[in-house]
Amino acid sequence: MKPLLVIIAVTLSISCLSQSKDEAAVRNLLATQNAAWNRGDIEAFMIGYWENDSLMFIGKSGVTYGYKNTLANYKKNYPDTTVMGKLTFTLIHVKQLSPEYIHVTGKYYLTRTIGDASGHFTLVFRKLNGKWVIISDHSS
Repeated sequence: MKPLLVIIAVTLSISCLSQSKDEAAVRNLLATQNAAWNRGDIEAFMIGYWENDSLMFIGKSGVTYGYKNTLANYKKNYPDTTVMGKLTFTLIHVKQLSPEYIHVTGKYYLTRTIGDASGHFTLVFRKLNGKWVIISDHSS
């Protein structure tokens, strides 16, 4: 009986470690995106998104599909650092749904000379080829 309990305890410990490692990777990715935005580098900010036609971004204008379309919208709506401002993320909830998916709810805040902006977001991350990427972004 004792060996079985030890195996169960070790398995649970490994599971918890991998979940916290995955959550840390997602948090790290968001911090990297935040830094890229604050440098005015939209291309580097997009590194966190799935480079695929099935990427889904939902914003005030509706649903946009695809990495290229999402990048084009970011460039159109944020043409320079004045409009981009300085970004701050506040993560409200980070939940690993499975070894393959993580759901994030948060708040963004843009400090800008032309007027601040803020809102909330929900992100769905998927682990593809060992790398976490955003496959769905709903920002409002």
